[in-house]
Amino acid sequence: MGAAGALAFGAAALSTVAARAEDTIKVGILHSLSGTMAISETTLKDVMLMLIDQQNKKGGLLGKKLEPVVVDPASNWPLFAEKAKELIVKDKVAAVFGCWTSVSRKSVLPVFKEYDSILFYPVQYEGEESERNVFYTGAAPNQQAIPAVDYLMSADGGSVKRWVLEGTDYVYPRTTNKILEAYLKAKGVAPEDIMVNYTPFGFSDWQTEVTKIKAFGSAGKKTAVVSTINGDANVPFYKELGNQGIKATNIPVVAFSVGEEELAGLDTKPLVGHLAAWNYFESIDAPANKKFIDEWHAFTKKPKRTTNDPMEAAYIGFNMWVKAVEKAGTINQDKVIDAMIGVSVPNLTGGYATMMGNHHITKPVYIGEIQGNGQFNVVWQTPGTIVADAWSPYLPGSKDLFADWRKPLSCGNFNVKSGKCGS
Repeated sequence: MGAAGALAFGAAALSTVAARAEDTIKVGILHSLSGTMAISETTLKDVMLMLIDQQNKKGGLLGKKLEPVVVDPASNWPLFAEKAKELIVKDKVAAVFGCWTSVSRKSVLPVFKEYDSILFYPVQYEGEESERNVFYTGAAPNQQAIPAVDYLMSADGGSVKRWVLEGTDYVYPRTTNKILEAYLKAKGVAPEDIMVNYTPFGFSDWQTEVTKIKAFGSAGKKTAVVSTINGDANVPFYKELGNQGIKATNIPVVAFSVGEEELAGLDTKPLVGHLAAWNYFESIDAPANKKFIDEWHAFTKKPKRTTNDPMEAAYIGFNMWVKAVEKAGTINQDKVIDAMIGVSVPNLTGGYATMMGNHHITKPVYIGEIQGNGQFNVVWQTPGTIVADAWSPYLPGSKDLFADWRKPLSCGNFNVKSGKCGS
């Protein structure tokens, strides 16, 4: 073969590779598969693979197969940004589904803004944010934390008067607890009846901290723990509660980051009656949920593998993205971002989730009691779905802000007093 022929052959080969690459739509999956957050995030990677597989069996999207691209940011927050850039620039994904902790989300935000790409974030978080390039399918504080406190304050929840705000030391617990502290004080709770404490990621020696909680709860007022502990630190925390005989009848714990997946590694007998606030539980009796659970067991080939709330948020986000791409007729990010607002899809509890102008979705709220089998019994729920507040009305710095990415406003932090959009 001559030089000209070799060049022609090489060009043809490259053309074929490019054509094959264009035959698929790549979808980025950005979840920790190692490190302290793997206990929670690995399941979200797996459910995304299931959803992509199901969509491909339906014929794909816009006539093309979806191709998952999985990376492991390894519970390393700066690495999240590197891996996000790799997915967008090198792999040219159409959208990314990922992150768990708020510090990982904050790490990747500049990347998604710089490259005008799309992130679907499937975990409850502290609010105080609305970005054009992010769709938040987990709960904002008014869709989880505030309703949980309201329940515990009620007669049905035990008429709690004293509060321990116990969290992992990073942005989500600190901001959520700042909101909760302001909310509790607005409800008449005295400052001395609120104790706030933070421990590092992966914290394991809980004896001293749980002893403090026990002492704080011995003042003669009904006391509860609001837990924003994240990741594998939950395992020794709950074990120590059991070791020190703290039962739900004495000092109930309501968790915002403990679901069925985290409980799977625990002896739940001493934890019976403690609570979690979510927008979904595996135990909810709904046809859509039963179908999802059956599909999950079949896909993983593990008939006892649990489902949880962030999985439902990933399910909703993925289905919303598919619907928005079909609506836009393209994977062009700008057009998909505009098409997302107003998209409504079924949730797994028998209702619908709608993407609002602030890039958050509508959600029901459930309070569940831990059962001996590691499941939750729903003891309270909202009568309908709640629209998320991207900005908390209880914090001075955000009470005058609202977000709406629809034209002509197209702003994530519009100040109603100044009439201006923030930077």
